[in-house]
Amino acid sequence: MHDALGHELSLLALSAGALKLADGLEPEHRAAAGDIRSRAEAAVDRLGEVIGVLRETAEGAPTRPQGISVRRLVEEASAAGLPVTARIEGEPDDDGHGPAPHTARAAHRVVQEALTNAAKHAPGAEVSVDVIHAAGGAWVSVSVENGPAVVPRTDGDIRSRPGVGGRGLFGLDERVRLAGGTFSCGPTPEGGFAVRATLPCAGRPRPSAAAPSLPYAGPSLPYAGPVLEQRHARRRLGRTALTAVTVCLSLGALLGGALTWWDMLVTERAVLSAEDFGRLRAGQQRARIAPHLPEAQTRHRPAHIPPPPQGAGTTCEYYAMTANPFDDSSGDVYRLCFRAGTLVSAQALRA
Repeated sequence: MHDALGHELSLLALSAGALKLADGLEPEHRAAAGDIRSRAEAAVDRLGEVIGVLRETAEGAPTRPQGISVRRLVEEASAAGLPVTARIEGEPDDDGHGPAPHTARAAHRVVQEALTNAAKHAPGAEVSVDVIHAAGGAWVSVSVENGPAVVPRTDGDIRSRPGVGGRGLFGLDERVRLAGGTFSCGPTPEGGFAVRATLPCAGRPRPSAAAPSLPYAGPSLPYAGPVLEQRHARRRLGRTALTAVTVCLSLGALLGGALTWWDMLVTERAVLSAEDFGRLRAGQQRARIAPHLPEAQTRHRPAHIPPPPQGAGTTCEYYAMTANPFDDSSGDVYRLCFRAGTLVSAQALRA
Protein backbone atom coordinates (compact mmCIF):
# COMPACT_ATOMS: atom_id res chain seq x y z
CA MET A 1 0.00 0.00 0.00
CA HIS A 2 2.79 2.41 0.91
CA ASP A 3 4.75 1.58 -2.26
CA ALA A 4 1.82 1.95 -4.62
CA LEU A 5 -0.11 4.84 -3.07
CA GLY A 6 2.34 6.95 -1.07
CA HIS A 7 4.48 7.84 -4.07
CA GLU A 8 1.51 8.64 -6.33
CA LEU A 9 -0.21 10.79 -3.69
CA SER A 10 2.98 12.78 -3.11
CA LEU A 11 3.32 13.43 -6.85
CA LEU A 12 -0.34 14.49 -6.90
CA ALA A 13 0.33 16.98 -4.11
CA LEU A 14 3.39 18.28 -5.97
CA SER A 15 1.39 18.78 -9.18
CA ALA A 16 -1.37 20.59 -7.29
CA GLY A 17 1.22 22.85 -5.68
CA ALA A 18 2.67 23.71 -9.09
CA LEU A 19 -0.82 24.40 -10.45
CA LYS A 20 -1.52 26.73 -7.53
CA LEU A 21 1.46 28.89 -8.50
CA ALA A 22 0.63 28.98 -12.23
CA ASP A 23 0.20 32.41 -13.85
CA GLY A 24 -3.24 33.66 -14.89
CA LEU A 25 -5.16 31.33 -12.57
CA GLU A 26 -8.46 32.55 -11.17
CA PRO A 27 -8.54 32.99 -7.38
CA GLU A 28 -11.17 30.28 -6.93
CA HIS A 29 -9.14 27.87 -9.08
CA ARG A 30 -5.99 28.70 -7.13
CA ALA A 31 -7.84 27.97 -3.89
CA ALA A 32 -9.12 24.68 -5.32
CA ALA A 33 -5.55 23.66 -6.28
CA GLY A 34 -4.40 24.45 -2.75
CA ASP A 35 -7.24 22.38 -1.35
CA ILE A 36 -6.28 19.43 -3.57
CA ARG A 37 -2.71 19.64 -2.35
CA SER A 38 -3.80 19.77 1.31
CA ARG A 39 -6.11 16.80 0.87
CA ALA A 40 -3.40 14.78 -0.92
CA GLU A 41 -0.93 15.47 1.90
CA ALA A 42 -3.57 14.53 4.48
CA ALA A 43 -4.17 11.28 2.56
CA VAL A 44 -0.44 10.50 2.74
CA ASP A 45 -0.52 11.04 6.52
CA ARG A 46 -3.58 8.82 6.96
CA LEU A 47 -1.95 6.16 4.79
CA GLY A 48 1.04 6.24 7.12
CA GLU A 49 -1.25 5.69 10.11
CA VAL A 50 -2.87 2.69 8.40
CA ILE A 51 0.54 1.24 7.53
CA GLY A 52 1.54 1.65 11.18
CA VAL A 53 -1.31 -0.65 12.20
CA LEU A 54 -0.75 -3.19 9.43
CA ARG A 55 3.00 -3.37 10.07
CA GLU A 56 2.37 -4.78 13.55
CA THR A 57 1.16 -8.04 11.99
CA ALA A 58 3.06 -7.99 8.70
CA GLU A 59 5.22 -11.02 7.99
CA GLY A 60 8.12 -10.54 5.62
CA ALA A 61 8.69 -8.14 2.77
CA PRO A 62 6.44 -7.88 -0.30
CA THR A 63 7.31 -10.24 -3.09
CA ARG A 64 5.28 -8.76 -5.94
CA PRO A 65 7.70 -7.45 -8.60
CA GLN A 66 7.66 -3.79 -9.49
CA GLY A 67 6.55 -3.00 -13.01
CA ILE A 68 8.10 0.47 -13.27
CA SER A 69 11.83 1.09 -13.90
CA VAL A 70 13.98 3.66 -12.16
CA ARG A 71 14.08 5.69 -15.37
CA ARG A 72 10.27 5.73 -15.43
CA LEU A 73 10.16 6.92 -11.80
CA VAL A 74 12.49 9.80 -12.62
CA GLU A 75 10.45 10.72 -15.70
CA GLU A 76 7.19 10.77 -13.74
CA ALA A 77 8.70 12.87 -10.95
CA SER A 78 10.12 15.33 -13.49
CA ALA A 79 6.77 15.56 -15.29
CA ALA A 80 5.11 16.35 -11.95
CA GLY A 81 7.44 19.34 -11.45
CA LEU A 82 10.29 17.88 -9.41
CA PRO A 83 13.71 19.16 -10.67
CA VAL A 84 15.39 15.75 -10.85
CA THR A 85 18.29 14.41 -12.91
CA ALA A 86 19.37 10.78 -13.25
CA ARG A 87 22.70 9.09 -13.91
CA ILE A 88 22.60 5.36 -14.54
CA GLU A 89 25.91 3.63 -15.17
CA GLY A 90 26.64 0.02 -16.12
CA GLU A 91 23.20 -1.18 -17.20
CA PRO A 92 22.35 -4.75 -16.10
CA ASP A 93 23.68 -7.47 -18.36
CA ASP A 94 21.27 -9.05 -20.82
CA ASP A 95 22.79 -12.53 -20.40
CA GLY A 96 20.96 -13.32 -17.17
CA HIS A 97 23.53 -11.74 -14.83
CA GLY A 98 21.38 -8.75 -13.92
CA PRO A 99 20.07 -8.04 -10.42
CA ALA A 100 17.91 -10.64 -8.75
CA PRO A 101 14.20 -9.71 -8.49
CA HIS A 102 14.41 -8.83 -4.81
CA THR A 103 17.43 -6.62 -5.51
CA ALA A 104 15.61 -4.80 -8.33
CA ARG A 105 12.59 -4.27 -6.07
CA ALA A 106 14.76 -2.89 -3.27
CA ALA A 107 16.62 -0.50 -5.60
CA HIS A 108 13.33 0.66 -7.09
CA ARG A 109 11.91 1.35 -3.64
CA VAL A 110 14.96 3.33 -2.52
CA VAL A 111 14.59 5.69 -5.48
CA GLN A 112 10.80 5.89 -5.12
CA GLU A 113 10.83 6.70 -1.40
CA ALA A 114 13.69 9.20 -1.71
CA LEU A 115 11.92 11.08 -4.50
CA THR A 116 8.71 11.12 -2.46
CA ASN A 117 10.53 12.53 0.57
CA ALA A 118 12.29 15.17 -1.52
CA ALA A 119 9.00 16.35 -3.02
CA LYS A 120 7.36 16.48 0.41
CA HIS A 121 10.12 17.79 2.69
CA ALA A 122 12.30 19.88 0.33
CA PRO A 123 9.98 21.54 -2.22
CA GLY A 124 11.83 23.16 -5.09
CA ALA A 125 15.18 21.52 -4.29
CA GLU A 126 17.19 19.89 -7.04
CA VAL A 127 17.41 16.10 -6.79
CA SER A 128 20.06 13.82 -8.27
CA VAL A 129 19.60 10.08 -8.74
CA ASP A 130 22.67 7.86 -9.27
CA VAL A 131 22.35 4.13 -9.98
CA ILE A 132 25.64 2.30 -10.57
CA HIS A 133 25.87 -1.35 -11.64
CA ALA A 134 29.25 -2.86 -10.83
CA ALA A 135 31.23 -4.52 -13.59
CA GLY A 136 30.50 -8.24 -13.64
CA GLY A 137 27.12 -7.78 -12.00
CA ALA A 138 28.33 -8.22 -8.39
CA TRP A 139 26.44 -5.36 -6.81
CA VAL A 140 24.42 -2.23 -7.53
CA SER A 141 24.56 1.04 -5.60
CA VAL A 142 21.79 3.63 -5.42
CA SER A 143 22.10 7.23 -4.27
CA VAL A 144 19.39 9.90 -4.17
CA GLU A 145 20.40 13.32 -2.89
CA ASN A 146 18.46 16.57 -2.70
CA GLY A 147 19.52 20.07 -1.79
CA PRO A 148 17.89 22.35 0.78
CA ALA A 149 14.28 23.39 0.25
CA VAL A 150 13.80 26.33 -2.10
CA VAL A 151 10.10 26.93 -1.40
CA PRO A 152 9.59 27.37 2.37
CA ARG A 153 6.83 25.40 4.02
CA THR A 154 4.35 27.49 5.99
CA ASP A 155 2.22 24.82 7.61
CA GLY A 156 4.52 24.44 10.61
CA ASP A 157 4.55 20.68 10.24
CA ILE A 158 7.69 19.16 11.76
CA ARG A 159 7.73 16.60 8.95
CA SER A 160 8.69 19.38 6.52
CA ARG A 161 12.24 19.16 7.89
CA PRO A 162 14.52 16.88 5.83
CA GLY A 163 14.91 13.48 7.38
CA VAL A 164 11.98 13.85 9.76
CA GLY A 165 8.84 11.97 8.84
CA GLY A 166 6.92 8.74 8.79
CA ARG A 167 7.77 5.11 8.17
CA GLY A 168 9.32 5.26 4.70
CA LEU A 169 13.01 5.32 5.68
CA PHE A 170 12.39 2.79 8.42
CA GLY A 171 10.81 0.44 5.87
CA LEU A 172 13.67 1.03 3.39
CA ASP A 173 16.23 0.01 6.00
CA GLU A 174 14.33 -3.23 6.61
CA ARG A 175 13.88 -3.94 2.89
CA VAL A 176 17.55 -3.35 2.00
CA ARG A 177 18.78 -5.47 4.91
CA LEU A 178 16.44 -8.31 3.93
CA ALA A 179 17.92 -8.14 0.43
CA GLY A 180 21.42 -8.55 1.92
CA GLY A 181 22.55 -4.95 1.38
CA THR A 182 23.59 -1.90 3.38
CA PHE A 183 21.57 1.28 3.86
CA SER A 184 22.36 4.77 5.12
CA CYS A 185 20.66 8.14 5.16
CA GLY A 186 21.13 11.54 6.67
CA PRO A 187 21.66 15.27 6.10
CA THR A 188 24.44 16.47 3.82
CA PRO A 189 26.93 19.27 4.59
CA GLU A 190 25.13 21.48 2.04
CA GLY A 191 21.88 21.34 4.03
CA GLY A 192 20.14 18.72 1.93
CA PHE A 193 19.44 15.06 2.52
CA ALA A 194 20.83 11.86 1.00
CA VAL A 195 19.60 8.26 0.86
CA ARG A 196 22.05 5.55 -0.23
CA ALA A 197 21.99 1.78 -0.52
CA THR A 198 24.30 -0.93 -1.83
CA LEU A 199 22.74 -4.25 -2.85
CA PRO A 200 24.18 -7.58 -4.02
CA CYS A 201 22.91 -8.57 -7.46
CA ALA A 202 22.74 -12.32 -6.80
CA GLY A 203 21.75 -14.58 -3.96
CA ARG A 204 18.65 -14.99 -1.85
CA PRO A 205 17.23 -12.39 0.52
CA ARG A 206 18.82 -12.48 3.96
CA PRO A 207 16.39 -13.20 6.82
CA SER A 208 18.57 -11.52 9.45
CA ALA A 209 19.07 -7.82 10.10
CA ALA A 210 22.83 -8.04 9.60
CA ALA A 211 24.14 -7.10 6.15
CA PRO A 212 27.57 -7.69 4.59
CA SER A 213 30.03 -4.89 4.01
CA LEU A 214 29.68 -3.97 0.33
CA PRO A 215 31.58 -1.35 -1.65
CA TYR A 216 29.95 1.94 -2.52
CA ALA A 217 31.00 4.11 -5.45
CA GLY A 218 30.33 7.56 -4.04
CA PRO A 219 30.98 9.97 -1.14
CA SER A 220 30.25 8.88 2.39
CA LEU A 221 27.58 10.44 4.54
CA PRO A 222 28.64 12.51 7.56
CA TYR A 223 25.47 11.48 9.39
CA ALA A 224 23.80 8.16 8.70
CA GLY A 225 22.54 5.03 10.49
CA PRO A 226 21.74 6.62 13.92
CA VAL A 227 18.49 8.11 12.59
CA LEU A 228 17.10 4.66 11.82
CA GLU A 229 18.70 3.07 14.88
CA GLN A 230 16.92 5.63 17.04
CA ARG A 231 13.64 4.73 15.35
CA HIS A 232 14.32 1.04 16.00
CA ALA A 233 15.03 1.85 19.66
CA ARG A 234 11.91 4.03 19.99
CA ARG A 235 9.82 1.27 18.45
CA ARG A 236 11.18 -1.32 20.91
CA LEU A 237 10.73 1.10 23.80
CA GLY A 238 7.15 1.80 22.72
CA ARG A 239 6.33 -1.90 22.64
CA THR A 240 7.91 -2.42 26.07
CA ALA A 241 6.00 0.52 27.53
CA LEU A 242 2.74 -0.70 25.99
CA THR A 243 3.29 -4.17 27.44
CA ALA A 244 4.07 -2.74 30.88
CA VAL A 245 0.98 -0.50 30.86
CA THR A 246 -1.21 -3.38 29.67
CA VAL A 247 0.09 -5.68 32.41
CA CYS A 248 -0.42 -3.01 35.08
CA LEU A 249 -3.95 -2.26 33.92
CA SER A 250 -4.78 -5.97 33.79
CA LEU A 251 -3.44 -6.54 37.30
CA GLY A 252 -5.31 -3.48 38.53
CA ALA A 253 -8.55 -4.72 36.98
CA LEU A 254 -8.08 -8.18 38.51
CA LEU A 255 -7.28 -6.70 41.93
CA GLY A 256 -10.24 -4.33 41.74
CA GLY A 257 -12.55 -7.17 40.76
CA ALA A 258 -11.28 -9.36 43.59
CA LEU A 259 -11.74 -6.60 46.16
CA THR A 260 -15.24 -5.84 44.88
CA TRP A 261 -16.18 -9.53 45.07
CA TRP A 262 -14.79 -9.82 48.61
CA ASP A 263 -16.61 -6.65 49.73
CA MET A 264 -19.88 -8.05 48.33
CA LEU A 265 -19.40 -11.26 50.33
CA VAL A 266 -18.71 -9.35 53.54
CA THR A 267 -21.58 -6.92 53.00
CA GLU A 268 -23.99 -9.77 52.25
CA ARG A 269 -23.73 -10.82 55.91
CA ALA A 270 -24.80 -7.32 57.03
CA VAL A 271 -27.88 -6.76 54.82
CA LEU A 272 -31.15 -5.96 56.59
CA SER A 273 -34.10 -6.45 54.28
CA ALA A 274 -36.63 -3.67 53.82
CA GLU A 275 -39.37 -6.07 54.98
CA ASP A 276 -37.65 -6.77 58.30
CA PHE A 277 -36.86 -3.08 58.78
CA GLY A 278 -40.55 -2.31 58.30
CA ARG A 279 -41.41 -4.55 61.29
CA LEU A 280 -39.30 -2.51 63.70
CA ARG A 281 -41.01 -0.11 66.12
CA ALA A 282 -39.63 2.11 68.86
CA GLY A 283 -40.00 0.51 72.27
CA GLN A 284 -39.34 -3.06 71.09
CA GLN A 285 -36.84 -5.11 73.06
CA ARG A 286 -33.64 -6.02 71.21
CA ALA A 287 -33.94 -9.63 72.29
CA ARG A 288 -37.30 -9.81 70.54
CA ILE A 289 -36.14 -8.36 67.22
CA ALA A 290 -32.71 -10.03 67.26
CA PRO A 291 -33.89 -12.97 65.03
CA HIS A 292 -34.68 -10.46 62.26
CA LEU A 293 -31.28 -8.70 62.42
CA PRO A 294 -28.22 -9.75 60.29
CA GLU A 295 -25.37 -11.61 61.94
CA ALA A 296 -22.90 -8.74 61.34
CA GLN A 297 -22.92 -4.99 60.96
CA THR A 298 -21.74 -3.18 57.85
CA ARG A 299 -18.43 -1.32 57.81
CA HIS A 300 -19.80 1.36 55.47
CA ARG A 301 -21.07 4.64 56.87
CA PRO A 302 -22.61 7.54 54.96
CA ALA A 303 -20.46 10.66 54.79
CA HIS A 304 -22.91 12.78 56.78
CA ILE A 305 -24.58 11.00 59.71
CA PRO A 306 -27.09 12.85 61.87
CA PRO A 307 -26.42 12.67 65.61
CA PRO A 308 -27.99 9.73 67.43
CA PRO A 309 -30.76 10.22 69.99
CA GLN A 310 -29.44 11.81 73.16
CA GLY A 311 -29.42 9.86 76.36
CA ALA A 312 -27.03 7.96 78.56
CA GLY A 313 -26.15 4.46 77.41
CA THR A 314 -27.40 4.89 73.84
CA THR A 315 -25.69 2.58 71.30
CA CYS A 316 -26.32 2.38 67.55
CA GLU A 317 -25.99 -0.44 65.05
CA TYR A 318 -25.61 -0.11 61.26
CA TYR A 319 -26.88 -2.55 58.61
CA ALA A 320 -26.63 -2.40 54.82
CA MET A 321 -29.66 -2.07 52.55
CA THR A 322 -28.04 -4.08 49.71
CA ALA A 323 -24.78 -5.86 48.85
CA ASN A 324 -25.09 -5.11 45.13
CA PRO A 325 -22.58 -2.34 44.26
CA PHE A 326 -24.62 -1.45 41.16
CA ASP A 327 -27.91 -0.97 43.04
CA ASP A 328 -29.21 2.58 43.56
CA SER A 329 -29.30 1.99 47.32
CA SER A 330 -25.69 0.81 47.47
CA GLY A 331 -24.01 2.62 50.37
CA ASP A 332 -27.31 3.36 52.12
CA VAL A 333 -27.67 1.96 55.64
CA TYR A 334 -30.21 1.39 58.38
CA ARG A 335 -29.31 2.77 61.83
CA LEU A 336 -30.89 1.15 64.89
CA CYS A 337 -30.24 2.85 68.21
CA PHE A 338 -30.85 1.10 71.55
CA ARG A 339 -30.90 2.31 75.14
CA ALA A 340 -30.94 -0.21 77.95
CA GLY A 341 -31.84 -2.98 75.45
CA THR A 342 -34.79 -1.08 74.01
CA LEU A 343 -35.10 0.23 70.46
CA VAL A 344 -35.40 4.02 70.59
CA SER A 345 -34.71 4.92 66.94
CA ALA A 346 -34.80 3.21 63.50
CA GLN A 347 -33.61 5.39 60.60
CA ALA A 348 -32.72 4.91 56.91
CA LEU A 349 -29.57 6.93 56.10
CA ARG A 350 -28.81 7.73 52.46
CA ALA A 351 -25.25 7.91 51.18
